[in-house]
Amino acid sequence: MKKIFIISAILTLFISCNGNAQETKEETFKVQKTEEQWKAELTEEQFYILRQAGTERAGSSPLNYIKETGVFKCAACSTPLFKSKHKFDSGTGWPSFDRPIEGSVAYSSDRKLGYTRTEEHCATCGGHLGHVFNDGPQKTTGKRHCINGIALVFEPTVEK
Repeated sequence: MKKIFIISAILTLFISCNGNAQETKEETFKVQKTEEQWKAELTEEQFYILRQAGTERAGSSPLNYIKETGVFKCAACSTPLFKSKHKFDSGTGWPSFDRPIEGSVAYSSDRKLGYTRTEEHCATCGGHLGHVFNDGPQKTTGKRHCINGIALVFEPTVEK
């Protein structure tokens, strides 16, 4: 009888830990496409970063060196994400910004490395951009939006 009680208690605990409270709600985005559609529209590298939450090699993005005035847009849907005036050299090897354009970025929790990080997504298509950290410029926001250059397209401002 004691064994039945212990087994019942363990099963109850196991079932309660797998209830609806543990499920994560999948966010829906304005731009919705199938995996096949994304594969057809993006390069292999863009698909890996934007749709599979990959990370490009540090120092590999030519966007690290852009100092022109302009806007960095999502490579998947062209949503304006970051202004060049908010870009800074973080020394990490990835394009870094102290803030996104308001409303352009969505956030989620990333626990893939064994600790929690704040992951950034394009708020329009859900494409993975990178992560945000609290070690940015203290004179501005204190944030470092560490973004994969492959996830971005730079559009310079046309001077009139």
